Amino acid sequence: MKIASFNINGVKARLPALLEWLREARPDVVALQEIKSQDSTFPREPIEDLGYNVATHGQKGFNGVAILARRPIEDVVRGLPGDPDDAQARWIEATVAGEAGAVRVCCLYAPNGNPAPGPKYDYKLAWMARLEAHAAELLAREEPTVLAGDWNVIPQPEDAADPEAWREDALFLPQSRAAFRRILHQGWWDALRTLHPEKGLYTFWDYQAGAWRRDHGIRIDHLLLSPQAADRLRACEIDRHVRGGEKPSDHAPIWAELEI
Repeated sequence: MKIASFNINGVKARLPALLEWLREARPDVVALQEIKSQDSTFPREPIEDLGYNVATHGQKGFNGVAILARRPIEDVVRGLPGDPDDAQARWIEATVAGEAGAVRVCCLYAPNGNPAPGPKYDYKLAWMARLEAHAAELLAREEPTVLAGDWNVIPQPEDAADPEAWREDALFLPQSRAAFRRILHQGWWDALRTLHPEKGLYTFWDYQAGAWRRDHGIRIDHLLLSPQAADRLRACEIDRHVRGGEKPSDHAPIWAELEI
């Protein structure tokens, strides 16, 4: 089962690029972030025409997450537990069955947190704390599980072409990186780093300052695997060429292949 994560940065604006990638890459499951669309206006039909089922948790104009899958999407949960007053659409999870079992796919779009310090950064850290608590509950189920999405965290200096440029950014502040590590140290596996320890692997290039042309990227889109999923890991790659396409998202898709 090929499971991908892709921050599409506006599904309506990037629909041609998304459809082209879906036809080319043929992922079995896709976690989409920043769809910037309400559930009622999500462009389901062209995606369904490619053989995908669709589950969304949308919001008008910003945020929004979705799961696409070639097989039925079951037991859908919308919204990260822990704060019933949080109206931001940043979390959706569901179960998708494969040929040899099933996997729980959690699609997340973590808060950016800038400017920091400030209320947005406080919200980011509080959201990450809620994620930490829920991730522990998911691990306790001892099932193949994938936390897939735009984490808005640069885990290590080697995950940025120019770490110094991000030193004061919420994505790279020590508290953000510590929050990510606390989740990782629960027992999750970073799929890309499990197979690719080398530098120069990025998933995001800003539209400004020629970042793509200069390859000034960062790695903020991550697939974290439960031990039961990590045991089935066969491959993990970044489709970075998608970032160089016509009217692209500022993110590239990342995917992992599991024997499920």
